[in-house]
Amino acid sequence: MFTEVAFKRPAVGTTLINMEVSVYDSVNAAPVYGDPALQGSTLAPVIVVYSDDQSVRGAISAALGKKLPGESREHKVVDFATADALRQYLGEKRKVDLFILDGEAVPEGGMGLAHALKDELVECPPIMVIIQRAQDSWLAKWSGAEAVISHPIDPFTLGSKVAELLH
Repeated sequence: MFTEVAFKRPAVGTTLINMEVSVYDSVNAAPVYGDPALQGSTLAPVIVVYSDDQSVRGAISAALGKKLPGESREHKVVDFATADALRQYLGEKRKVDLFILDGEAVPEGGMGLAHALKDELVECPPIMVIIQRAQDSWLAKWSGAEAVISHPIDPFTLGSKVAELLH
């Protein structure tokens, strides 16, 4: 059985991005990072985690849990082992509310990636960089990161900083 779906013609100048039509006759547009229309949105915040080390990605996800301290809604964590995969994700105009980047990742470190993201994205979401040595905090700030924390990852520090950056 086929259902005929009629769409209104979009207004001149309207851009439709990643449109999906379901069998239930609804239209869903995938949100785009930096989209002002999403300010105050009830959609789950998307936190992108980048590290080449699976144990670091796992520690960040475990520390974040399902909800942040004081939050009523759950967040979504999307992790990447390579900077190329992260860039591909961004190229698909996927929603991002916060980047958490491992400054010790190789071959492309989180600080270099943070600097590139700040240069390449028109409205870059906040960035947190995780560093190994406290002496590298100035370099993380230079990279454009809004927050810096140190290894080993403390769940309370990470959760409070993430909640602060998302608000």
